[in-house]
Amino acid sequence: MLQQDSNDDTEDVSLFDAEEETTNRSKKSRIRHPVASFFHLFFRVSAIVVYLLCELFSSSFIACMVTIILLLSCDFWAVKNVTGRLLVGLRWWNHIDEDGKSHWVFESRKTSPQESKTVSEAESRIFWLGLIMCPVLWVIFAFSALFSFRIKWLAVVIMGVVLQGANLYGYIRCKVGNRKNLTSMATSYLGKQFLRQVSVVWV
Repeated sequence: MLQQDSNDDTEDVSLFDAEEETTNRSKKSRIRHPVASFFHLFFRVSAIVVYLLCELFSSSFIACMVTIILLLSCDFWAVKNVTGRLLVGLRWWNHIDEDGKSHWVFESRKTSPQESKTVSEAESRIFWLGLIMCPVLWVIFAFSALFSFRIKWLAVVIMGVVLQGANLYGYIRCKVGNRKNLTSMATSYLGKQFLRQVSVVWV
């Protein structure tokens, strides 16, 4: 007759916890806003592609410049007003109070622990990679245009640096500005002046 060992080491594992963890992982890796994710990259990547290839397909500098500036302008508006809010819950904007003073607001959406588990890591990765890499490329293009004496393209490239750099600066302030000082008071002042000039031109 077989005797069952009552001291057998066993551990009860909740299958529901495993299912919940798997579900949360799939939600994090899923793109919940495909249209916003697409346009977050479409305008800025298109501007870079047009800049690199436009001389191969068109001899008109004016047409190329207008196309690039339109793409950069659409990207600036879409990233500032739509994709940042939907993909990562961040927003920066400016308002003028009753005294006529301009105030810059850098907002970060507050989420509960349960909501934070379902935040899409894929969307966050798309947002930050696009936000950081494209301005870096425009800076490289600026140095390339300068050292190769392509002066007529320098204004276009500087426009790319300014518009995409403004969004990068604004969203970095949204992300970490409430926890620590990013820069000294002088740099903060220069950054605000920089954003003010961009908004005056493109709003």
